[in-house]
Amino acid sequence: MELKAGLRAETSLVVGEEDTAVHAGSGDVPVLGTPRLVALAEAATVEAVAGRLAGGRTSVGTRVEMRHLAASPVGARVTVEAVLEEVDGKRLVFGVRAVDERGAVGDGRIERVVVDRERFLARLQ
Repeated sequence: MELKAGLRAETSLVVGEEDTAVHAGSGDVPVLGTPRLVALAEAATVEAVAGRLAGGRTSVGTRVEMRHLAASPVGARVTVEAVLEEVDGKRLVFGVRAVDERGAVGDGRIERVVVDRERFLARLQ
């Protein structure tokens, strides 16, 4: 594996109706839902290590700590940056930060673990 602290990636989206708390069932206001923010942050962590895992390996999420600091309305562009802060064996720890045109939207930490894809999937059978 070529994993080291400092790897980073960004993901972004323009908030649509399907991204809202109303749609996710996590609230009743038409703003970016926290579950969608978490998914966007997780996507950034996946992108940060894309192409750097040994053959047959992938990473799976094991822990998410996210603060959703501000509402982003439909039409706002939200960008999440993930930075790999720690590599501890197979455990990867990322810092994540989300912003929109008005400023900070959220921040947190996401942990992932590197696994063998086939063995992981075989355990589900």
